[in-house]
Amino acid sequence: MLKPTTRNLRSALPWLLLSALVIVLDLYSKYLVQQAFVYGEHLPVTGFFDLVRYHNTGAAFSFLANAGGWQHGFFTAVSTLASVVMVYLLVKQPQKTLFCFGIALVLGGALGNLYDRLTLGYVVDFLLFYYQQWAWPAFNVADSAICVGVALLVLDSFKNPT
Repeated sequence: MLKPTTRNLRSALPWLLLSALVIVLDLYSKYLVQQAFVYGEHLPVTGFFDLVRYHNTGAAFSFLANAGGWQHGFFTAVSTLASVVMVYLLVKQPQKTLFCFGIALVLGGALGNLYDRLTLGYVVDFLLFYYQQWAWPAFNVADSAICVGVALLVLDSFKNPT
């Protein structure tokens, strides 16, 4: 098991700061939406995008949102455990730039949504894209960071080991 050194911890700091930035942007944007919108309200922005205020009790993109309540504890536990593992990975290999960038985005997104889940009992979603009668589930800054982070991790997995 990795024995954290001061050097590893210092090297991981920029990645942890990136995660913190994602959390701040996510929570601030959700705060603004909660101040400006009542639950369920829509503000059309374009012919394919609305700002909305939805409450998601499920996971990303409303997965298991109507599961009866057990999912709250489950997603809280999974987010907490995953966050611990991601911090460990950032400290263990801070020099792996693309990998750490992806992990930092996923970590920030996971913690932003975890904060909502713990304090509100749901996650605030507000970005809604659609085309005619088809709509992508509403999402937020944290969900966006998680998706971009996962894409970076997939891209990193195709790199040749050095």
